[in-house]
Amino acid sequence: MNILILILIALFSIIALLFIIALFMRKDYNIHRDIIINAPQQKVYDYLKQLKNQDNFNKWVMVDPTMKRDFKGTDGTVGFIYGWNGNKKAGEGEQEIKALEEGKRIETEIRFIRPFAGVSYANTVITGISADQTKVTWSNKSVMNYPMNLLLSMIEKMLAKDMDISLLNLKKILEK
Repeated sequence: MNILILILIALFSIIALLFIIALFMRKDYNIHRDIIINAPQQKVYDYLKQLKNQDNFNKWVMVDPTMKRDFKGTDGTVGFIYGWNGNKKAGEGEQEIKALEEGKRIETEIRFIRPFAGVSYANTVITGISADQTKVTWSNKSVMNYPMNLLLSMIEKMLAKDMDISLLNLKKILEK
């Protein structure tokens, strides 16, 4: 019986310590990934500003090919909303184009409903390196509230890996 009590006390202490640590951990993240694509800057920009094209390269969109999609507005313009409702991996939410700088930048807001409610901001910067080479820098930033911020390092690694996969998919498409 004493061993059981000691185990419970140790388990409670570890959990309490984790919650205390989470109080002092950062809550925000800002991940940047980039890739060089052998295609003209305008071609890359024109493809990326169409949010529906994410179906072809974005790893997160591709986790549930049967998910329901809902579109509001004109794709490729400020105010367009790409909504989704999928399986447990895909979750539910919407992405809205918030700002466009012709040929150079796309700013979006992603609003998650499930599995966890939250808001994230994804920005894509398109920079011409030469007539046929373009650098794409994709960033994703958000805040994870207490105590979910305990998972921040794991989430950052997962997001960076998935963003790299998506960018490689994009490169293959645009270099055809």
